[in-house]
Amino acid sequence: MSTFDVLARYGTAALLRFVGAVVLFLLLHLARIPLVLLARVLEIAMRRIDAYAARQASRPPRRPINHYFDHSGEEATGVYA
Repeated sequence: MSTFDVLARYGTAALLRFVGAVVLFLLLHLARIPLVLLARVLEIAMRRIDAYAARQASRPPRRPINHYFDHSGEEATGVYA
């Protein structure tokens, strides 16, 4: 069925509604492209941040950890005057 057959059979209003629906469909897909690109950029950034955080959290400590003595060598009592 050609455009002229649709126009003759259903009228101008039906043809305009169809064209409007096709144009809206195309515009929505064009508007979707920047959002998909933004999602990809966010995904890459989040993966890199996650890998960095995992590396930092899994790294062994650089010096011995002793919770009973502070850096001055004196015993830490938990009470600070």
